[in-house]
Amino acid sequence: MTIQNLIAQRLNVRDKQVEATIKLLDEGATIPFISRYRKEATGALDEVQVAAVADEYRKVQELEHRKTFVLETIEAQGKLTDELRQRITQSWDATEVEDLYLPFKPKRRTKAQVARERGLEPLAQKLLLRPQDDPELTAERFLTDDVPDVAAALQGARDIIAEQISEDERSRQTLRNVFGREAVISSKLVKGKEEEAAKYRDYFDWSEPLRRCTSHRLLAMRRGESEGVLRVTIAPADDTQAADRIARPFVRPNTPAAAQIATAAADAYKRLLRPSIETEFAAQSKLQADEEAIRVFAQNLQQLLLAAPLGARRIMGIDPGFRTGCKVVCLDEQGCLLHNTTIYPHEPKNDRAAAATTLQKLAKQYRVEAVAIGNGTAGRETEELVRSLKSLSNAEVNWDEIPIFLVSEDGASVYSASAVARAEFPDQDVTVRGAVSIARRLADPLAELVKIDPKSIGVGQYQHDVDATALKRALDHTVEHCVNAVGVNLNTASAHLLTYVSGLGAALAQNIVNYRAEHGAFASRKELLKVPRLGAKAYEQCAGFLRIPQAKHPLDNTAVHPERYALVEKMAKDAGTDLKSLIAQPEIRQKIDLNRYCTAEVGLPTLHDIWAELDKPGRDPRGTAQVFQFEERVHSIDDLEIGMVLPGVVTNVTNFGAFVDLGIKTKGLVHVSQLADRFVKDPAEVVQVQQQVEVRVVEVDKARGRIALSMKKG
Repeated sequence: MTIQNLIAQRLNVRDKQVEATIKLLDEGATIPFISRYRKEATGALDEVQVAAVADEYRKVQELEHRKTFVLETIEAQGKLTDELRQRITQSWDATEVEDLYLPFKPKRRTKAQVARERGLEPLAQKLLLRPQDDPELTAERFLTDDVPDVAAALQGARDIIAEQISEDERSRQTLRNVFGREAVISSKLVKGKEEEAAKYRDYFDWSEPLRRCTSHRLLAMRRGESEGVLRVTIAPADDTQAADRIARPFVRPNTPAAAQIATAAADAYKRLLRPSIETEFAAQSKLQADEEAIRVFAQNLQQLLLAAPLGARRIMGIDPGFRTGCKVVCLDEQGCLLHNTTIYPHEPKNDRAAAATTLQKLAKQYRVEAVAIGNGTAGRETEELVRSLKSLSNAEVNWDEIPIFLVSEDGASVYSASAVARAEFPDQDVTVRGAVSIARRLADPLAELVKIDPKSIGVGQYQHDVDATALKRALDHTVEHCVNAVGVNLNTASAHLLTYVSGLGAALAQNIVNYRAEHGAFASRKELLKVPRLGAKAYEQCAGFLRIPQAKHPLDNTAVHPERYALVEKMAKDAGTDLKSLIAQPEIRQKIDLNRYCTAEVGLPTLHDIWAELDKPGRDPRGTAQVFQFEERVHSIDDLEIGMVLPGVVTNVTNFGAFVDLGIKTKGLVHVSQLADRFVKDPAEVVQVQQQVEVRVVEVDKARGRIALSMKKG
């Protein structure tokens, strides 16, 4: 079986689709480029499918490297038979390869190795192959200075047999099958840790079938275990029955050696096999839990990054605070910092009048079109102050025309202290950078949030407990997908945002920014080829995802790839019009038969994509941010009452429900059972991050800081 066959079977796609995708990946094409501009080659695989092929291809390559190492290691020991080589070479199962390697794997000095060194391996084999012989009489022939008596000889033989049984493929697979069907995961409180483990009280004495254990419960138990407050085990429901199944193929009943081999098999199960398979299932279940948590995280991150922007507006950003005051910044339409200051409207200074005067003055001077207020400490109080300006009769600014937004602060402090922020604002302190980040998040969430480690922006589920490499790979892919799905303005994008554009990277992104600073705005996509070290391949991969508004060539502000410009121009010519008219007048396009323009390289999938793009050239697919206002009466958990119906914003979606921001410090939880008047298996079916919802308060636990909400209508 070829690699292509294997991947095609695993993903239920055609061999040719996998073959074409792998070829493109090996040539350096990116996932966004392949899924968008090479549909004819891949049979129209979408981005999820292309990413799945790339992931499986990576795993297969890793297995191939492992197989090579295993073969070389066994060969160096002089123990590689033709049959073993063939089995390892033809295996595509990582577990099977490790089982085949196990007897030859270098290991620390075991009891069995000590027994072998004392010459007891032949005795072990005689007990296994001739169980009808008297084991004690047989053992007498193996007594030496190192083996002083029959008991020592038989013990050594049992140690060897136990290791053989534990390394036997059948034994391991038998126990895997038992674990797969019957394994139970249990957690117990570590004595003396009651106080430290308070948040894990649900798991002080918990057990359930492993196959039913959800990702979030398993990760919670494992976190408690890593903190030293829980003891977690995975074991068969019936140890005795499992041990008997392991012993059965090796013990011949009613023979003199049966008791010796049964004892060795019991030792193999308890000391070697069960701990080994438990470790394997612990790792496997953790991997599956990680994958699910990462999937949920990536899904939430995508929704957050694709949140609707307000767009190019002059924005006032406010990072609120009590004692240290509120940092205020004013930005222009491109997000450039024009001014910053600090106001002190809250305790302890309570200089509300001066703060209002300052805000009035800044709004007028910098022609502010929107206000973004951080939703952290003093956020609601600051929002109330700004809204109160609308009631001033002598206001010099029409505040009714200035929308006010509460913006998530998650990760703003991380950005403020980062190298990216220092490079952008070397002369400003962290408070100014934080306020700028809040304002820019309103203008364009994607462009600003890509500067922050996704783990710091508040949409994950146990993100600090999952495999860091797998998490980074998934989140990087998510960010890359979002950036390329939206497209990037070549003349305003930061180097950090450009880094995620297909075919670029940190070095080329910085070269683009440097070129732009030296030569001015790009007039066309072709000009990218003048950027140092940006060659034809990088241009092919990135050009379709970069936009130039008001470019001379109208297609430079669309997702139409430059390699198809000539085709679109020919369509316009054949229709007796020019390119601008073809784009501006859909009635002209409706008369064109796309089938006339199909070739081996360009099929209907690509032509339909081009047509769809001409219907909305340069349009942002994310829509526009909408104003939202929390309940004015609610400022803290103390203001909540059972039965209150409140507006809220979904901030995080997990497998067990959705967290909702009510405009107070504590987020409320809508459990999956409370999301709708019907059964909901996956919360993502009903809600998504940034969605505005209406919820009812069903429980308030002030002591534990927990709020239970419901979205049920009944």
